[in-house]
Amino acid sequence: MIDLHSHTLHSDGERSPPELLALAKAAGIAVLSVTDHDTVSGIPACLAAAEVVGIRLIPGIELSCELHGREVHILGHFLNPAAPGLLRLGGEMMAERRERMVQMIDRARLAGFAGITLEKVAAYSGGENFGRPHLARALVAEGHAKSVKDAFDRFLSSRGPLYVDRRRLPVREAADLIHSAGGTASVAHPGANKVSQVELKVMADAGLDAVEALHPEHVPSQAEAYERWGALLGLLVTAGSDYHGPRVQPGRKLGDRSLSQNQLLALEERATSHRV
Repeated sequence: MIDLHSHTLHSDGERSPPELLALAKAAGIAVLSVTDHDTVSGIPACLAAAEVVGIRLIPGIELSCELHGREVHILGHFLNPAAPGLLRLGGEMMAERRERMVQMIDRARLAGFAGITLEKVAAYSGGENFGRPHLARALVAEGHAKSVKDAFDRFLSSRGPLYVDRRRLPVREAADLIHSAGGTASVAHPGANKVSQVELKVMADAGLDAVEALHPEHVPSQAEAYERWGALLGLLVTAGSDYHGPRVQPGRKLGDRSLSQNQLLALEERATSHRV
């Protein structure tokens, strides 16, 4: 199986790099991409763990972007994790995410959510890169929510009382950054973000290489539509489980969606073309 979308505790996943790679091996994954949000800080440890278990690791990232005033996510694959632009962005986004979390915790405190502190949220994040799932897990642990989903539904959605907005990159800037690091740029879970055919063309014109048509949140008709729309625009296909861990997404499994070997080769050839 070829799974090009997963997360570690270097962003909002539950697993350390060795834990994630061991799970991937047990699940029968042959090729895995780790695509932590706005950071490549976990890639060196993932590469080392992949070598131990005998899995091919494709360095990746998932960038928070904006399209027509709303959020979309752009995946980068086949990246050089030492690319200066990626390292600079990672440092900037890590600082921004920490400040955002401080603001959300302040809102929780003012709203009377006892026991929610930065230290307790950090226990779920590895203390490095803070995201809403970490705060959601703290809310569950302190009895303020029944589950991570409940915490998001009631408190952490974009209209929730604890929500604080964050920086997003223009799609073209994200694609350029990924290309400068030698990778391919794909739109992640477009169905979940309600990306239309017209918007997909806008992103293709901005430098997009591929579309994640195969994703657990896409029903078959959506997967077929995004593959078809992408083909009309010259976009390749990516596939991934978007695995975070059972506390974040109960029931989600590594390898839920898999790319074919030919599709992987086409994507890798596209990445190579950006390095010429």
